[in-house]
Amino acid sequence: MDKSASDRKGKVKDIILALHKGLPVQKAKERFEAEVGDISATEIAQIEQELLTEGMSVDEVKKLCNVHALLFEKSLKEKMTSEEATSHPVHLFKLENREIEKITASLKDAAEKQDRAAVGALLEKLKPVEVHYTKKEQLLFPFLEREGFMGPSKVMWGKHNDIRAMLKDALLAVEAAGDFKQYKEKKLDLLIEEVDGMIFKEEQILFPASIEKLKPDDWLEILKQGSEIGYAFIEGPKEIDGLLKELKANLCPESGTEDGYVDFPTGKVSVRELMVILNTLPVDISFVGADNRMRYFSESEDRIFVRTRAVIGREVKNCHPPQSVETVMKVVEELRSGKSKSVDFWLNIRGRTVYIRYFGIFDGDKNYLGTLEVTQDITEIQKLTGEKRLP
Repeated sequence: MDKSASDRKGKVKDIILALHKGLPVQKAKERFEAEVGDISATEIAQIEQELLTEGMSVDEVKKLCNVHALLFEKSLKEKMTSEEATSHPVHLFKLENREIEKITASLKDAAEKQDRAAVGALLEKLKPVEVHYTKKEQLLFPFLEREGFMGPSKVMWGKHNDIRAMLKDALLAVEAAGDFKQYKEKKLDLLIEEVDGMIFKEEQILFPASIEKLKPDDWLEILKQGSEIGYAFIEGPKEIDGLLKELKANLCPESGTEDGYVDFPTGKVSVRELMVILNTLPVDISFVGADNRMRYFSESEDRIFVRTRAVIGREVKNCHPPQSVETVMKVVEELRSGKSKSVDFWLNIRGRTVYIRYFGIFDGDKNYLGTLEVTQDITEIQKLTGEKRLP
């Protein structure tokens, strides 16, 4: 290691020790910038690894994690001022669109040749467009709503669902259709027109309006949370995705997750323990407060329906596609009124049976607190027979 690298490592070590003695994270960040200077995510990770190798405990090195995150966010935020930056969400959305266009162009060519097998394979290849649309619905739309721009979630979400239904229908019919020419005209051409039309709407209307209305901080959050949803047809920015996963794996303490306990009549657990317990339950939980705004959702590894932190505070009517808003609001009001204690639905989603239950939540004085949604994949449960006892 050269002298400059050794000096930087020594300064990082001093800052970690200062953090251990109570130095605030923001002050540590300021010291880091002043004493260590510009440093890449890779170099920070190397220094951390060297400190671990030299015997510094994992817990001590983790104290640098929040400083690491702040520095990472600062460098990324500078890139969020230009939509042409390779890590800007709009740039990534457009890269996905270029891949979607390749598929629709190939579909047109295969359809002209009446090649059913090629059409079927290309329709399967198009299915990840769902990820592209979900990122808009669960991330971009909520941030636009905060700026009073409600149009996309009211109109474009409905068009997404039309495309989803058309893609499913086209896939089911491609082999069964007797008259391929009629199939092409009635199903395939309409699907391709809608998919390509959506790209036009995004790039000529939605993205320019989003660039105008959203701030670098907003784009940074969309980038971070979008990484958790994933990308359609492209790879995400490798260094960014890698660092985000690293920060998550390090379990950087978040506000309120280490200090404080919840004292129930039946026991006492720390906030951090409670968070992990809720995320371990074999169900997805979402809670909408009495004001009809999203207040909380659990973050289990295999959520059935995508949720992002951007939806916290969002009105529940904006968390669902336009086609289902009326039904959702009827359920909420039915539970609020006490007319029903719970309302149940079950759906077939990607070959899995999903059981969805809504519960009205009231305190001891019968004041309405909100609605709890509990979603569970019951496919394997339905197969259970007989008994399986503990040994």
